[in-house]
Amino acid sequence: MTRRTRHSPWTGSATPSRGAFRSLLKASRFVLWLLLAAQPISSAFAQAPSPAPFKVGNLVFSGSLRTRVESWDWFEGNANSDYAFLGSILRLSLGESTKTRDWQFELALPVLAGLPSDAIAPGAQGQLGFGASYFAANNRNTTAAMLFPRQGFVRFKGLGGIAGQSLKVGRMEVIDGTEVIPQNATLAALKRDRVAHRILGNFGFSHVGRSFDGAQYVMAASKLNLTLFGGRPTRGVFQVDGWGEANVNVFYGALTGQLSRPTAASEWRLFGLGYNDYRDRLVKTDNRPPAVRSADTGQVNIGSFGGHYLQSAETAGGAVDFLLWGVIQTGSWGALRHRAGAVAAEAGWQPKVLPTWKPWLRVGYNHGSGDGDPNDGRHKTFFPNLPTPRIYARFPLSNMMNNRDLFGELILRHARRLTIRSDIHSLWLANKNDLWYSGGGVFQPWTFGYAGRSSGGQSGLATLYDVSADFDVKAHFAVNGYFGHAASQWVGRFVYPKGGGANFGYLELTIRF
Repeated sequence: MTRRTRHSPWTGSATPSRGAFRSLLKASRFVLWLLLAAQPISSAFAQAPSPAPFKVGNLVFSGSLRTRVESWDWFEGNANSDYAFLGSILRLSLGESTKTRDWQFELALPVLAGLPSDAIAPGAQGQLGFGASYFAANNRNTTAAMLFPRQGFVRFKGLGGIAGQSLKVGRMEVIDGTEVIPQNATLAALKRDRVAHRILGNFGFSHVGRSFDGAQYVMAASKLNLTLFGGRPTRGVFQVDGWGEANVNVFYGALTGQLSRPTAASEWRLFGLGYNDYRDRLVKTDNRPPAVRSADTGQVNIGSFGGHYLQSAETAGGAVDFLLWGVIQTGSWGALRHRAGAVAAEAGWQPKVLPTWKPWLRVGYNHGSGDGDPNDGRHKTFFPNLPTPRIYARFPLSNMMNNRDLFGELILRHARRLTIRSDIHSLWLANKNDLWYSGGGVFQPWTFGYAGRSSGGQSGLATLYDVSADFDVKAHFAVNGYFGHAASQWVGRFVYPKGGGANFGYLELTIRF
């Protein structure tokens, strides 16, 4: 049966169908239940100790199991856009830590079940949600699973007798912006949620993830940290086979400094990232005509240079914070010169009201450059390299490529175990002559890693409303829920002319041991 949508005479936008309203009602009931249950449950487990690691001599064994049911109701296209599937990942780790050496070996087993076989539409509509992406990446199977080594490294500490100097070699997770964890709680949260993963990440939201094979050098002093890394990304993300690598080289370096005062704390970082994609005959995703793109077999060689600055200060009305992140890019995009950039500016306030819930209000603006002329010999679309895009696009319908994102956010934190977050995002394309991009980078040899849909000469993409609830029931058990609705604007209606918005929700259980 064809789903119908109604158009509002007040906004001209599509009103969600009855199915969307039912999904919204279910999500509201779920969040309401958590709110009502928060007080007694969180009080009961407020003093629950962290689970002790399982040790045999100096060996430490740990692991986790994460299971998530995802429900997708993508923009209505010429394929199945309304489906649900199950994804899980089991991680088992064995390691040892001594005064001079650490080592860790970790296996991962992702399992996908119930993937939709009919959610890939022809032409620009493409894959209708992540279920279609998993299906396409795993040889068009509706069920997929594989055991592979997620990490396997040795770290040598105190090199040359210098405390803080170390070298790690092997397969590891690398996330930009996590070189230093600030002691200030606000700065630590900002780095985790608003700085890390922007250009180099593990894509941990997916049911497979991404690692890197390479080497990492660290020189850590009291106020400064120098981190250098060189390596290659592994396969994974949507493909359950995470054994091999991609023919992509990355070289990353960061210098981080901190400053603390009695009533304020700040941090700065300067970074550089070199990216070399030398896969042969791979068609790049950009706004050039298909025949021109297919004929361009040149490599992608991009240098990204940027930094961030964070500051948090206590005031009479509550803590306030400020974040600035930016990057410029140069290099070559096949036969084109690459010149692009991105910037993010955010501010937050934690008013001294409702102390039980500890509210945090945030506003921000993200801008990733776009390309206005496909024929001028320059590629000006910001290229995020290998990020974890879902951190900054919780409804993963876009990323920072050719994107403008103005948002407001409310976070409620109850007893350190329940976090409620709700966002409103207004999304536009930075340049209407460029594409609507999505994706998070290379994850298999034959796929570029980013998809692009035509804008139709429009810039308005969507207005996003979402809410999430993250509940740490105990130190080793967590329940997370999310629901988001994207109200389609002009770009979405051009690609999906049947109208309507899109909905995405999930319920996730995580066990750590």
